[in-house]
Amino acid sequence: MDEMEEELKCPVCGSFFREPIILPCSHNICLACARNILVQTPDAESPQSSRASGSDYDYLDLDKMSLYSEADSGYGSYGGFVSAPTTPCQKSPNGVRVFPPAVPQPPPQHHLLGHPGSLPPIPRNSCLTCPQCHRSLILDERGLRGFAKNRVLEGVVDRYQQSKTAALKCQLCEKSPKEATVMCEQCDVFYCDPCRLRCHPPRGPLAKHRLVPPAQGRVSRRTSPRKISTCTEHELENLSMYCVQCKMPVCYQCLEEGKHGTHEVKALGAMWKLHKGQLSQALNILSDRATEAKEFLVQLRNMVQHIQENGVEFEACLVAQCDALIDALNRRKAQLLTRVNKEHEHKLKVVRDQISHCTVKLRQTTGLMEYCLEVIKENDPSGFLQISDALIRRVHMTEGQWGKGTLTPRMTSDFDLTLDSGPLLQTIHQLDFIQMKVPSAPMLQLEECCTINNSATLSWKQPPLSTIAVDGYILELDDGNGGQFREVYVGTETICTVDGLHYNSTYMSRVKAFNASGVGQYSKTLAMQTSEIAWFTFDPASAHPDIILSNDNLTVTCNSYDDRVVMGNSGFSRGVHYWEITVDRYDNHPDPAFGVARVDVLKDVMLGKDDKAWAMYVDNNRSWFMHNNSHTNRTDGGVSEEATVGVLLDFTRGILIFLINDEQQGPVAFEGIEGLYYPAVSLNRNVQVTLHTGLPIPDFYTPEEADLSGSVC
Repeated sequence: MDEMEEELKCPVCGSFFREPIILPCSHNICLACARNILVQTPDAESPQSSRASGSDYDYLDLDKMSLYSEADSGYGSYGGFVSAPTTPCQKSPNGVRVFPPAVPQPPPQHHLLGHPGSLPPIPRNSCLTCPQCHRSLILDERGLRGFAKNRVLEGVVDRYQQSKTAALKCQLCEKSPKEATVMCEQCDVFYCDPCRLRCHPPRGPLAKHRLVPPAQGRVSRRTSPRKISTCTEHELENLSMYCVQCKMPVCYQCLEEGKHGTHEVKALGAMWKLHKGQLSQALNILSDRATEAKEFLVQLRNMVQHIQENGVEFEACLVAQCDALIDALNRRKAQLLTRVNKEHEHKLKVVRDQISHCTVKLRQTTGLMEYCLEVIKENDPSGFLQISDALIRRVHMTEGQWGKGTLTPRMTSDFDLTLDSGPLLQTIHQLDFIQMKVPSAPMLQLEECCTINNSATLSWKQPPLSTIAVDGYILELDDGNGGQFREVYVGTETICTVDGLHYNSTYMSRVKAFNASGVGQYSKTLAMQTSEIAWFTFDPASAHPDIILSNDNLTVTCNSYDDRVVMGNSGFSRGVHYWEITVDRYDNHPDPAFGVARVDVLKDVMLGKDDKAWAMYVDNNRSWFMHNNSHTNRTDGGVSEEATVGVLLDFTRGILIFLINDEQQGPVAFEGIEGLYYPAVSLNRNVQVTLHTGLPIPDFYTPEEADLSGSVC
């Protein structure tokens, strides 16, 4: 109820409405506040020419003379007047812009609300602007009395204010009255619990009295009897009718003398009930919107929390990734520094070795030179000549050791290592946020998912708010018997039809999305039930070329005298299945064969000639069972035109049974049936048959006799 308080406050004064009047734009304003915001228009504008009141308000006319407010200037101007005055606007306590009076207003004590006769006269050509929608109108000679009082709003305000006051007291307590807990509507008395038990016992004639909470009782006391509203133009007349065109209550005199005489009118009570119903319906819709808004706000608040949590998580992830890059760079830096140090040590070693070698040679050369200089000083010719040849050879030999390259450095001082950091710097500069999360779980579109026969169609989509790129989807189904899931589709499409499922089986399906970052979560699991009864036709794609199909692939014959095979378009591997074939034409006693076969059965021989078919072939007198060209169980009784051959395939017991004209033909034809089988027929041009599917199991074959562990399909 507290949320309603803003609806009960005047947009001008910000307080609860006091004597509210209804403006033609359907907004409300206090009567005193309406006088405070009146503005006098230029005398050149005649009130009769642009007259507007609570009963003849026209938005189109008002638009031509309305008081427009500038968007940001804080000033308003009168549209439609040549010399329209401008009046600064201000904001009410509720934040709504209002226009103050152009002339000083009398003190509030002179505004005796509720006594219109004592109000000062309204200035001629006064203009009133709605403080909420800013539509304006010029008052007529009746002034503010031309607007109807909103008695309903006034009553709501009174009830709301009373509900906020102190609790009601018991009327029967002698000393220090206690707080009342109930009110008797018949006695019109408020009781506390002790006084109610003492003075108003729930028995005898008082048992039929209705006890209500005090607040409800106070409201009912105030609202009963209901006030009768009077006409604003004819104060002595009660409002008894409703003008449909003007959308306002009118009195009898308004219809006889006023401008509503030619308008469509209806009973006030009927329109009261009608509008109450319309308001209730509108409130129901608005209530649904409010509920949706509350749920949406909860969703947004949850999003705020999730954004904060995801922000912290994402920031931590980013820091961890950058730290990992920095660690990798530091490790690489250490490796490169090791290489530089090795190169540094190698260069130093080479240069130091060359220095040591050159030093030794230089010392030897210097010693030889000093010795030779001393020998040259010798004055004995014979002694000099004895060693001169040897010294000359040693000098030449030593000089030769200082040949080309000996005095050239073996190592340069430059480091021939160039760090190629350009690509890495470019990569660092290009480092940005890309696909960092796996896709969200897809949403299965239940309205588009369905099963037909033994085929299932599934459709899905990404969540509406998901912005993560998706490269494809993976659809998984179980085996229809609670087993493990297996992939049945991988691709970019969002719809897939899976054929060849088991009949009368419940398949669990789910889908997930993937991208370069990985595979996302699974969607919700959807259970899909395949058809209980098999509906199928002959398959022209797998039939022998000599086979002729008609009647929507239900009727088949052949254009060859040799037997040719045609199979059904559905295979069976689970459950109990029954179908019938009627013989439409039977000439010259041929031997058609009926049964089941593998997908790779021979198509140019009689059904049962190879090990891929299990069949019964029959003429006009008797029948045989045949598999892998082995004939067994000859049984009397054949077929003719209009005969019916039934095939009963029971996977729960692994048996195959044949019927002719609703009677079982021979014993159980074959046992140990398991795997995938297709209905099959072989015939020639002398026979024409028609297939009938979707049939119930014959009456003689009950689940008890068949020892069925599952349902029949």
